[in-house]
Amino acid sequence: MSLKRFFLKNSIEVGTDEAGRGCLSGPVVAAAVILPVDFQHPLLNDSKQLTEKQRELLRPFIEKKALAFGVSYVSETKIDEINILQSSILAMHKAIDKLTIIPEHIIVDGNKFNSYKNIPHTTIVKGDAKFMSIAAASVLAKTYRDDFMKKLDEEFPQYFWRKNKGYPTKQHREAIREFGITSYHRKSFKLLPEQLKLEL
Repeated sequence: MSLKRFFLKNSIEVGTDEAGRGCLSGPVVAAAVILPVDFQHPLLNDSKQLTEKQRELLRPFIEKKALAFGVSYVSETKIDEINILQSSILAMHKAIDKLTIIPEHIIVDGNKFNSYKNIPHTTIVKGDAKFMSIAAASVLAKTYRDDFMKKLDEEFPQYFWRKNKGYPTKQHREAIREFGITSYHRKSFKLLPEQLKLEL
């Protein structure tokens, strides 16, 4: 299925998406992208369908060709404070804040969003596989977040964040079991399966 250019034609439309929602550590990162009408790249797709190399090829192309883009981070402490859904939406709002062009319509990956400055919005489930601007935002959010986790990996190599990017892999959970948690872990998340048993 090829990606559609716009949800609403003849309007300045921004697509927004986040990365890192299901991670045990690190921030949630969102991007917002306004693309030109003639934007095209054969690789562009939902970032989860792309390899790391493909995403890294796409990122500079998107940044160069986009009419405007913004990337924003919401920390693990904020996630623990207001929950992951609200943090994801906050990150998207902050990414839209960074745009140099004010959009007339916002398209959002997913089914939840809070109104942003009275600009109309549409939520689209699997939007990153349907619309170019959301797919572009998903690529930026993912690559910026991956870079951030690689930097954290230098500080805490025992968690293998360079490889797992903070997601709940077996290796990541075993490291938590062995070394405990860091300040970058999300304390409100179920970091280990046995936490369930402890709460009984």
